[in-house]
Amino acid sequence: MSKTIAVIGAFDTKGDDYAFIKAEIEKKGHRALMVNTGVLGDPLFEPDISAERVAKAGGVALSELRRIADKSLAMTIMTKGIAIVMQELYQEGLVDAGFSMGGSNGTMIGTSGLRALPIGVPKVMVSTVASGDTQPYVGISDIVMIPSILDVSGVNRISARIYANAVGAIVGMLEAQVPPIESKPLITASMFGNTTTLVNQCKKYLDEKDYEVLVFHATGTGGKTMESLIERGYISGVLEVTPTELADELAGGVLSAGPNRMSAAAKWGLPQVIAPGCLDMVNFWGMSTVPDVT
Repeated sequence: MSKTIAVIGAFDTKGDDYAFIKAEIEKKGHRALMVNTGVLGDPLFEPDISAERVAKAGGVALSELRRIADKSLAMTIMTKGIAIVMQELYQEGLVDAGFSMGGSNGTMIGTSGLRALPIGVPKVMVSTVASGDTQPYVGISDIVMIPSILDVSGVNRISARIYANAVGAIVGMLEAQVPPIESKPLITASMFGNTTTLVNQCKKYLDEKDYEVLVFHATGTGGKTMESLIERGYISGVLEVTPTELADELAGGVLSAGPNRMSAAAKWGLPQVIAPGCLDMVNFWGMSTVPDVT
């Protein structure tokens, strides 16, 4: 069954690259819904979703962005707009997966759109920054980052191989069949090294009571992801036995999950058990990450 992959990119400066992606997706029997985020000029080919729509969703007309010619403003507007447009497209049932390519700026815009898709919806980003710190781009989503090796700037023997592999990856995700899994009420549990034994014992007990326990490592990203799933209504109860990320937030550690950690369950009135696991520690990398308290 044919499905639709939203392809996000600047079709003015990287039109040849995206025309290649479109053709590869169609060769595999799926549809490419082309979403233009290019601000500088006219696209190489007619997109399905115009840059005008993306810019308008971000709060500024495309003509105004071109008149002002402020790259930072354009980035801000298109990054905001693409997230809104992708959410709209998904809610309208027009998108089954998301795909994008780019350098640092293109990655910022592209991943903003991909993060707007729910967890489990296939997402691939081909990027020049995929081998570095991807946390600002991936966040708490399930985006697959693929290094572009070369800049996204034309189709050649090397980039064609990378692009074809990336299309194969997104199509493989789309066509993958998830085996039936028994649906049970979901319980989240926070865990760090010192609370592993406790959480494992709790998990065993809850498994026997016919609950499914999702364990999150309290490393900042883990706590953010847990809060996100609670906020989205997936979770029935919370085993909050390792709120150590709050210690990092208060003391300037490197594994903070932000100031809103532990707020989602209270907001939605979920059953919650709280214990002060690992609140007696704060995490740092090298000495340069330790705050000066003198």
